[in-house]
Amino acid sequence: MTIYEEPFGHFRPFSVGFDEMFKRLDQIHNQPNGNYPPYNIVKKDDDNYVIEIAVAGFDKKDFTISLEKSSLLVKADKAKAEDKEFLHQGIAGRSFQRTFALAEHVEVKGAEYTNGILSIDLLRIIPEELKPKEFKVK
Repeated sequence: MTIYEEPFGHFRPFSVGFDEMFKRLDQIHNQPNGNYPPYNIVKKDDDNYVIEIAVAGFDKKDFTISLEKSSLLVKADKAKAEDKEFLHQGIAGRSFQRTFALAEHVEVKGAEYTNGILSIDLLRIIPEELKPKEFKVK
């Protein structure tokens, strides 16, 4: 799929200079992430977000979180567990890599791993010169 095919092609007649943004979204959209691990993206307010990733069975040291060119990369390398005889194995616990596209001015505030949920706090910081301005009529 090229950047001007669906789903972004319908913006082509109205956009100028957005090629890199469409290319980035297309790359992230076409990554083989599958459904593992499941995650939530929570909007706490207009400027605060949390990505919650369900990763039971991992340890804090298994995670690597990095930011490059507005792409948040979350990786986990699970060490090989000791040999166990499972009667049922419903907790996947396999290594993964998942990428999230962050909008301009969105920064990672921190990450926490509690009760099998990896939470990554994000904050949108709009520079003063880009904030809306109001003017009083004299």
